[in-house]
Amino acid sequence: MGAAALAAIGVLAVVLLVLPTLVVDHDLAGGRLAAADRLKAVNTVRTTLLQVVGGAVVLFGAYATWRQLRVSQDGLHATREGHVTDRFSRAVDQLGSDKLDVRIGGIYALWRIADHSVRDHEAVVSIMAAYLRTHLPWPPQEPGVPPADASINSIRPLETRAADAQAALTCLGVLRQDPRPEWLNLSLTDLRRADCDGLWLRGVNLDGACLEAASVFQANLSKASLIAANLRHAEFGTSIFHQARCVETDLRGARLVKADLQDADFSRADLREANLRKARAGNAVFAGADLRMADLRGCDLSSADLRQAKLEGALASDLTAWPAGFDTQGAGVVVSTDPGAEPDNVLPGAAITREVPPLRSV
Repeated sequence: MGAAALAAIGVLAVVLLVLPTLVVDHDLAGGRLAAADRLKAVNTVRTTLLQVVGGAVVLFGAYATWRQLRVSQDGLHATREGHVTDRFSRAVDQLGSDKLDVRIGGIYALWRIADHSVRDHEAVVSIMAAYLRTHLPWPPQEPGVPPADASINSIRPLETRAADAQAALTCLGVLRQDPRPEWLNLSLTDLRRADCDGLWLRGVNLDGACLEAASVFQANLSKASLIAANLRHAEFGTSIFHQARCVETDLRGARLVKADLQDADFSRADLREANLRKARAGNAVFAGADLRMADLRGCDLSSADLRQAKLEGALASDLTAWPAGFDTQGAGVVVSTDPGAEPDNVLPGAAITREVPPLRSV
């Protein structure tokens, strides 16, 4: 370093002391100039060279500072990534604990990581889905878990029956606002009396799952698959079912008040005693669906596919919109007074604790 500094000083001395004289002599090309004018010319050249050297030093200093900052940022990023990796590993380890509070802590730790690390977002969502599939299989397999044939009124809400699973479900449903991965597997899971209010379940595979008496109020189920799922007595008020697949789904006694069912497929679904008041079912498919005793008052079915649908005893009102030329009388629809504006569900979470009435349809 010392030799380099001395060399730099030597070069600077040559540039500032010798070079200006050589430049002036070269410009004069053998001509003569008064001593005072010659000195002034040399000083002018020296000043210019000094400015050039000063500018170069400033640029070099700026470059060196930028490089140092870049190295510091890279080091800080590597350190941060190392911390995230450690936190991620510890949180995943917590999920395997036999203590409920430790498992819940691991779930919230992963949730926090996903909120702050875009790279880990998809992994956390997939872990939550796997956690639910392994901890809540349907039909139930673990001893002590309410059997599949247990009365729904004897089953406690998921948040008290399996608080860790409810936390994982909530985490997944909030993080799904960013739809990565595009397709998520929650098929054959036991979500009886689960709290899904306001969750984003877009593109989630819930085929064969049981959401009996679950509260899914104001949730987004666009492009979700609910084929052959058990949704009896579930609360779906104001939820979105755009392009959802509900083929052969059991929706008996479910509430879909003011739900958006546009382009959804309910082919061969069982909707007996379901409440679809004020629902919007534009271009929805109900081919072969069972809508007997369903409440369709104020429901927009004007562009729905009702081929071979069973409608005996279904309630309709003068505000129910039917496809052009549809014979409601021949279908056995009962025209009733419209109940008027539907009130908002102020306490949708109460749906997971209410006692459901027995179904008339079996």
